[in-house]
Amino acid sequence: MSGENKTEQPTPRRRQKARESGQIARSRELPSALVMAAGIAVLAWRCPSLVWEWRSLLRRTLDVAAQNETVVRAETMQVMFSASAIAVAPVALSAFVVAMAASVAQGGFIFAPASLVPKGARLNPAQKLSQMFSLNAVSALLKSLIPGAGIAYFGTSVIAREWPKLLAARSSTAAGTLWLFSSVAFEIAWKSALVMLAWAGADYLLVRRKFESDLRMTKEEIKQEMKETDGNPLIKARIRRIQRQVRRSRMLQDVQRARVVVTNPTHFAVALEYQVDMACPVVVAKGRDALAQQIKQVAIWHGVAIVENPPLAQALYRTVEVGQSIPSKLYVAVAEVLAFVYRVQRQASSGRSR
Repeated sequence: MSGENKTEQPTPRRRQKARESGQIARSRELPSALVMAAGIAVLAWRCPSLVWEWRSLLRRTLDVAAQNETVVRAETMQVMFSASAIAVAPVALSAFVVAMAASVAQGGFIFAPASLVPKGARLNPAQKLSQMFSLNAVSALLKSLIPGAGIAYFGTSVIAREWPKLLAARSSTAAGTLWLFSSVAFEIAWKSALVMLAWAGADYLLVRRKFESDLRMTKEEIKQEMKETDGNPLIKARIRRIQRQVRRSRMLQDVQRARVVVTNPTHFAVALEYQVDMACPVVVAKGRDALAQQIKQVAIWHGVAIVENPPLAQALYRTVEVGQSIPSKLYVAVAEVLAFVYRVQRQASSGRSR
């Protein structure tokens, strides 16, 4: 199917299958940019204390080196290792936390065993070479040049602005020179982080848009998915037709238990059952047009009384379902019909007894 025919929004099942195979809208640039920004922020926060810590460490190292003692030298190496770990730990921890948060925010925790299955195409050198020199590779290279150009612009502008100060730093003290170079580097770093964040946000929007476009479905794919999930519509229609036939035949059998059938006389027929121990009459069958004629035929065959009462037949058909008792507002009308049937049957039985 061509992409032009994919005009329908993806279904939840399509999204779930894509997620199970590891396909989600996730930008690789966003975690990197956030990690870079977090690292710069932590370094800016820790920089004043780190200067004093490293200064004291350097002084202690030089003092120990002058003593030329092996034990003290080993102790100094341990202190240097601990100090380095303490200095690097906040940056590494913040980078790890930010990277995990960025990944989870883009698609949550996902485990896709299907993506771990080894495929021969991934190990094919020819395919890898074709990917390296494909249009997608060129597009990715051009995309990487955009933030690189922004970083180069800001870096060049900062250095050009501070260039006279950098030249004059030769005659300044070591502390002044270090402070100048550090401030220039920090400004270039945070401006570069802003460029990367802006580019990562745009990249995420592009990735999400492409992901949604790839997930779109054709009308045929939606029909096929409906067949797989809900079954073939033709088979479902046949099952419903068979169920209606079974319910109709069962309802026609229940007409035998009816006391009277109230008709329209041609369009509606409602069969009512009533026994002495019942609280009120119950509708055991009802039908319209052809089904109404079948109900009347069954009633005639089994000797069930048929009474024409169009208003009552229509009211029973529209307000009472099969198996339900008649509403209280129809008690009087139904009682009159039942009384009439009882009188007719009593007269018929007395006439036969003579």
